[in-house]
Amino acid sequence: MITIITVVIITLIAALLVFAATRPDTFRVQRTVSIKAPPEKIFPFINDFHKWRDWSPWEKMDPAMKRTYGGPASGRGTTYAWEGNSKVGKGRMEITAVSSPSKIEIKLDFEKPMEGHNVTDFTLERKGDSTIVTWDMHGPSPYPAKVMSIFFSMDRMVGRDFETGLAGLKAIAEQ
Repeated sequence: MITIITVVIITLIAALLVFAATRPDTFRVQRTVSIKAPPEKIFPFINDFHKWRDWSPWEKMDPAMKRTYGGPASGRGTTYAWEGNSKVGKGRMEITAVSSPSKIEIKLDFEKPMEGHNVTDFTLERKGDSTIVTWDMHGPSPYPAKVMSIFFSMDRMVGRDFETGLAGLKAIAEQ
């Protein structure tokens, strides 16, 4: 009986590992919000990492988080490193491209709770008296992430934080 149970467990684990190998090699999480403000008003809140304290969901998860800013005050070359509790982990961001007031590209490197190297884009598109703001993160999905994706949805986990952050950005920009 134990032999049958062992064979079944090994078969299930092998099937799970094979299935994980078929998962996509990349991931994408994207959320959008309409903000009743021009792009020129919203853009500085994203382009200056110091202003993220006012709207970023992770800033509120660990108010005691250690922050380090580098490079220019805002724009291309600006860096932000953080180290905090288990909810925010440890990592670094750098603004790598700016097209004012419509797009900001950020290189995002996580060290903890797990290593990851992704790209985050913010796009701002004027629609009448409002701006459509899109927050997008994409990157590679290595094999361990593929296995985790069977049990946990990156879109659900990070997407909620994006929604919270965009709501915070909307509240500040519409004041």
